[in-house]
Amino acid sequence: MQQLVEQIEKIDFQSEEYKDAYSRINAIVIEGEQEAHDNYIQLAELLPESKDNLIRLSKMESRHKKGFEACGRNLQVTPDMKFAKEFFSGLHKNFQTAAAEGKVVTCLLIQALIIECFAIAAYNIYIPVADDFARKITEGVVKEEYSHLNFGEVWLQENFAESKAELETANRQNLPLVWKMLNQVADDAHVLAMEKEALVEDFMIQYGEALSNIGFTTRDIMRLSAYGLIPV
Repeated sequence: MQQLVEQIEKIDFQSEEYKDAYSRINAIVIEGEQEAHDNYIQLAELLPESKDNLIRLSKMESRHKKGFEACGRNLQVTPDMKFAKEFFSGLHKNFQTAAAEGKVVTCLLIQALIIECFAIAAYNIYIPVADDFARKITEGVVKEEYSHLNFGEVWLQENFAESKAELETANRQNLPLVWKMLNQVADDAHVLAMEKEALVEDFMIQYGEALSNIGFTTRDIMRLSAYGLIPV
């Protein structure tokens, strides 16, 4: 805790180094919220019985995006959106492929579990070291992200028996991408006083709990989590 306090005291939110790193981190969260908005719209088409709920979630993501855009403006930083689109390209491609094939389970794993757990982990680690303006925005966002995670958990838990095999395949295809993404952003996150080890730990906790809530055993979760260690 003392180390964290010392880290925060050393942060110069106006330094060129901070702003340069922030231009990519801020872009990632903006693009992540846009991806989530678009993904929930597509899921609403795939799950018409849950359409109203999914449209509501998509509107929340749109609000979150505007909040993070305001965070960038507050620090007078222009987000590097080209970097962010490339950052999400792997998960984006896999989601679009699954959606085109009508694979609802794979789409839910990518958006409602992987992307939401990734976001929650990043926001949890960022909040203690954020500037005052961004902290207030992010605290509001992270509370709502848990409801998005919950939608995926509930649907997949209710359909667990028929979804299990596809979930395992989707996990094997997509979890390694998260490791690639975490490695890609590690240096910039470090400048913002967000350590990669903490991001990895928080993500694995969130993701493991989600898999447990769906119906996977502890042994299953250890096996599924190991795919994150396979390079892509």
